[in-house]
Amino acid sequence: MTTEMLPNWLKQRAFLTPDRTAVSSDERSLTFRELDHEAEEAAQRLNRLLDGTKPAFIGLMIKNRIESIIAVHAVHQLGMAAVMLNHRLGAGELTFQVRDMALTHVIHDEDFAEKANSLEVEGISLSLLFTGDKRPYAPKDHTNLDDTCTVMYTSGTTGSPKGVLQTYGNHWWSAIGSSLNLGTSEKDVWLCAVPLFHISGFSILMRSIIYGMEVRLHASFDEDAIDLELKSGRVTIISVVTNMLQRLMGRIGDGYHENLRCVLLGGGPAPLPLLQACKDKGVPVFQSYGMTETSSQIVTLSPEYSLSKLGSAGKPLFPSQLKIKGAAAPLEEGEIMVKGPNVTMGYHERPEANEKSFEDGWLFTGDIGYVDEEGFLYVLDRRSDLIISGGENVYPAEVESVLLGIPGVTEAGVIGMDDPVWGQVPCAFLVTDRPMTEEEIMKGCKAALASYKCPKKIVFVGELPRNASNKLLRRVLKENMLKGIYDEA
Repeated sequence: MTTEMLPNWLKQRAFLTPDRTAVSSDERSLTFRELDHEAEEAAQRLNRLLDGTKPAFIGLMIKNRIESIIAVHAVHQLGMAAVMLNHRLGAGELTFQVRDMALTHVIHDEDFAEKANSLEVEGISLSLLFTGDKRPYAPKDHTNLDDTCTVMYTSGTTGSPKGVLQTYGNHWWSAIGSSLNLGTSEKDVWLCAVPLFHISGFSILMRSIIYGMEVRLHASFDEDAIDLELKSGRVTIISVVTNMLQRLMGRIGDGYHENLRCVLLGGGPAPLPLLQACKDKGVPVFQSYGMTETSSQIVTLSPEYSLSKLGSAGKPLFPSQLKIKGAAAPLEEGEIMVKGPNVTMGYHERPEANEKSFEDGWLFTGDIGYVDEEGFLYVLDRRSDLIISGGENVYPAEVESVLLGIPGVTEAGVIGMDDPVWGQVPCAFLVTDRPMTEEEIMKGCKAALASYKCPKKIVFVGELPRNASNKLLRRVLKENMLKGIYDEA
């Protein structure tokens, strides 16, 4: 088998379009030439820190700053893979990941010095990348598509978190597949307000280098600041999850600038009321489906179907395939399986998980869905979140969609609650923008749902647990309920 090689990505981009803006924030901006130069400087400092050693993996604990992008490229210029550490995790969770990867060095943002020092790993070297002396190095001439580029840990909804190995080839084909669907333009500016340590944010960095496209970087999701950006005409593409889009729609007013050509929506099934509101306001939302294991989106709704297939995640990107396990005909529900050059080779040192997760090159996603007669995918929910009530399947995302369509409900989370008669029944946790009664909620549910799908308990809360990408954490809702945290709610 011939190893696929491409010119060094960063060097090639700096050669092809040196004066294009690579990344900008409110503080500064860099052209691709400047990004290449600063990455080389940082790589020399990192080379000095390593003192002649060359580990396979370097841990990065970074935030959404231009310096973080420089750090990522510095690690790659030295021929090492970056382990993207989620700084929002606790010290114990981070310690597990550092030990699991056998990391000897962790480069961290200055804001995370205390957290980095709390890692319980003997002999770990903790450093700020942009300090210290420099040691020259020889940049790689080529990028080997089979080499590991990044490692990102899954959320660990079942068992211990696993390190997903993402190759340069995975990122390359993810970017190519996306470009064949959404198109590219030298005028594109992709707003990134999702975490760089998450695949949703990191994939934007990879596309920037491959496409020659500017990344407009935000430190976090500030809906007021992003609302202004989308109305200014500067931004053409933005990646969001449902909660982010809901917050933006609360501020949209008359609409966004016509230059905004794509709002790429991921993070799970979106409620139909939200998609309908976007349609009414002319917001170009393209639902997508993907995961860490697929290096971002693997299924996306092509623009011409954004209205006629409202609620669908679309069809696979050009290099990829999907199928529903065990389905003999359209509309039959089952586990979603995917295959393609953007799909991970597996998990770091998890032979049992790899054996269970793959079958003839197909990845078991753990998500439940179906395809219609035309091959469009509809994602129902995580298999682990499925509620089986009296033998009937209840998908939390479907119930949440109905709840979010009730005026006054701004956030909704649904989980299964043990029941002596039915086995499990739905329990809903709601955030509202005004005082509401359980009767109001149930009236809206009964008008749209079968009785067994209607929540048997309503809990009003101040906020719902979410991860760094604003994705709802139903498992935390379950844990909190079992601990009795919501008993007085």
